[in-house]
Amino acid sequence: MQLSMGAEVLDCAKPIVTAAGSTVGELRFAAARLAECLTDALRISESRGMRLRCGEAAEPEAKPDCVCGT
Repeated sequence: MQLSMGAEVLDCAKPIVTAAGSTVGELRFAAARLAECLTDALRISESRGMRLRCGEAAEPEAKPDCVCGT
């Protein structure tokens, strides 16, 4: 859901950012929403990366670094 919202925000922000007549307020609003979406995307990416590392059986030395409790 967060990634689909990010895509929607990006679609809405592109015309604002590229338009010559966009106001400072519009640009700030678009930038704030894009920053929120990027934060969510990075959180999702980090979370998925941790789960992938925890599931790798080929690297036993990676297990002590696992934060998922397995």
